[in-house]
Amino acid sequence: MSGGVSNLSFSFRGNEPVREAMHSVFLYHAIQVGMDMGIVNAGQLAVYEKIDPVLREACEDVVLNRRKDSTERLLEVAETYRHQKGQAQVRDESWRQLPVDKRLEHALVNGVNEYVEADVEEARLAAKRPLDVIEGPLMAGMNVVGDLFGQGKMFLPQVVKSARVMKQAVAVLLPYMEQEKDARSSAGKILMATVKGDVHDIGKNIVGVVLACNNFEIIDLGVMVPAQKILDVAKAEKVDMIGLSGLITPSLDEMCFVAAEMEREGFDMPLMIGGATTSRVHTAVKIHPNYTRGQAVYVTDASRAVGVAQALISKETRGSYVEQVRAEYARVADAHKRAEADKQRLSLTKARANALKTDWEAYAPPKPLFTGTRVFSSYDLAELAAYIDWTPFFQTWELKGRYPAILQDEKQGEAARTLFADAQEMLKKIIDERWFNPRAVIGFWPANAVGDDVALWSGESRSERIATLHTLRQQLSRRDGRPNLALSDFVAPQGAGADYVGGFVVTAGLEEDKISERFSRANDDYRSIMTKALADRFAEAFAERMHERVRREFWAYASDETFSPEQLLAEEYRGIRPAPGYPAQPDHTEKSTLFDLLAAERRTGVKLTESYAMWPGSSVCGLYFSHPQSHYFGVAKVERDQVEDYSARKGMTIAEVERWLSPILNYDPASYVQAAE
Repeated sequence: MSGGVSNLSFSFRGNEPVREAMHSVFLYHAIQVGMDMGIVNAGQLAVYEKIDPVLREACEDVVLNRRKDSTERLLEVAETYRHQKGQAQVRDESWRQLPVDKRLEHALVNGVNEYVEADVEEARLAAKRPLDVIEGPLMAGMNVVGDLFGQGKMFLPQVVKSARVMKQAVAVLLPYMEQEKDARSSAGKILMATVKGDVHDIGKNIVGVVLACNNFEIIDLGVMVPAQKILDVAKAEKVDMIGLSGLITPSLDEMCFVAAEMEREGFDMPLMIGGATTSRVHTAVKIHPNYTRGQAVYVTDASRAVGVAQALISKETRGSYVEQVRAEYARVADAHKRAEADKQRLSLTKARANALKTDWEAYAPPKPLFTGTRVFSSYDLAELAAYIDWTPFFQTWELKGRYPAILQDEKQGEAARTLFADAQEMLKKIIDERWFNPRAVIGFWPANAVGDDVALWSGESRSERIATLHTLRQQLSRRDGRPNLALSDFVAPQGAGADYVGGFVVTAGLEEDKISERFSRANDDYRSIMTKALADRFAEAFAERMHERVRREFWAYASDETFSPEQLLAEEYRGIRPAPGYPAQPDHTEKSTLFDLLAAERRTGVKLTESYAMWPGSSVCGLYFSHPQSHYFGVAKVERDQVEDYSARKGMTIAEVERWLSPILNYDPASYVQAAE
């Protein structure tokens, strides 16, 4: 049930106190009877209990149609509010006159940490024991935060600020609690980790903060955590649940492995799955079958994590909740199986016959101004800031919408504006104090397509091959004459022209983790997460800026290009920069070839993990293609015949290829082997 709430009070436009009261009254009653979505400015909602009783009663009479003269009465009451114009905002310190428990609640709900140490100390001195302060006013305040977040009246950035206040408050009390050996009760103990080979943890950290706000004890093992360590710590700490996170596609396979190891070692605790590449389908089809003793549950975002954790840890609700999840996953797996069976796919031979047709005789590939590599040991942060795409930044904080429109969003606008202001404040410090030192290396090489691969040559004679870039081809049956693409289609075949391919690795800098950790040690998760989110934006901005310079200066096939930032984000330019491990080439192992060609680790400090994630996490790599027809696409699912062909071309075993391409295989390797036997 949904609706545009502002329409309710449109006749009172200009009389904001009455409009706010009507919205709050309507939502208060509508939510109780099933309303679960509404369009309203959350920053202009009066708290129901604090509305003037006379105005509240008049609004309820209209909204609930309780009296025949309700309209006349509201019009009469509204007149008394008509001339209460909005005043310039001044800092309201009146809450400082409240009792200390109410001051702490106010600080938590509003994310104000300025007075937290003094107020907590005052509360401690008045309490029988330090733990009473946590289990009393602090948890009361966090319960309000949890309720408002659950009702959609607070947003993730505000919750993280509340968590910062809570952490700093607890830090004041911990020394006293340790002296008294006082243990704090919790809603449950959850171990969280980014799986082996993966370095990305922003989403995990946010989920951990939100769960901690709801009185869960969080044991965060960090990033690149091996399966055995996860299981050993889970046993030693006697946790109630494990949460796994990952961003790159190899992490999906690692999660399956962790689930299988939990099954083998006799675990039965719930397993939460989350991260950018995870999904309900993958959890149902791949992870869930590996862990039948317990239950793997996919969690979409931080706002859902609390409800899932509470349902799985509670003895009263766990059984019924698990039954619901298993029934749902059975339906999802069945639907996935039927959907994949319905899709018509081609043999690799037929897919290659339908490759992109290009008249290479009528096209002269542009030549870069240099071949080989060029290193950028530092770069101007202020220059890169102009290329930041802010939309993903808000998505990191689970504020959904496009920048800059999100700043005026009726529901999320106030939270988005506050977050953006905080980001701009930190951005200025990053630039002025040079927190990060961006580095990059780019390169260009003579290149030609050889079948579905791209040969890179040592020089213009094209007689000595120095590397091979392997690509994968779409096998889905195409309609309307559309080709089955591979990245090699965008490079002139051997003997058809002197073409080139470029590559790059950029990073926001190696300083990100240390700065973020410094904030974490100060119990400031808000700034810790903000640091990583902005580092990520700088890395993507660096990739955007460097690609622009490639097109205009270094390859110079679009030297007169003058696109606006909006046009750059819309990718209106010629050429593409696809990254290994992403839809156009889903094989992460191809990064090793690129890193070797660029000597990227030595020149930028960026390293590849055993799962081919890049460290630091705020790094981007990819290839440059210049052909006018080049564009981004997804390979999607591949068949066994392409896997066999690809393994022969790469010199890898079929099992190795199946491991790295596991998310895009259109068959079950185990079932295929059994059928062959």
